[in-house]
Amino acid sequence: MTLEEQQTLEATRNANLVALETDRAAANAAADAKRAKLELVRIAKEILTQNSLSQPVESRAVSAADITAMADTLNTYVNS
Repeated sequence: MTLEEQQTLEATRNANLVALETDRAAANAAADAKRAKLELVRIAKEILTQNSLSQPVESRAVSAADITAMADTLNTYVNS
């Protein structure tokens, strides 16, 4: 194997390592974003559940739409 071939292989290897690291960082960022969004949903559910305790028992319904809307509001606030 010539020196030029070795240099070409090393450059290709380095490019592949950079690509792998970039993909890994993107995957980690996506996973972190999902975790953050799930945490916002958990917080929204907790807030709505606690707020409903001050209402009469027959009107304490908290729907998934309520939780999603609150989570979206929290997400907008946090990311602004």
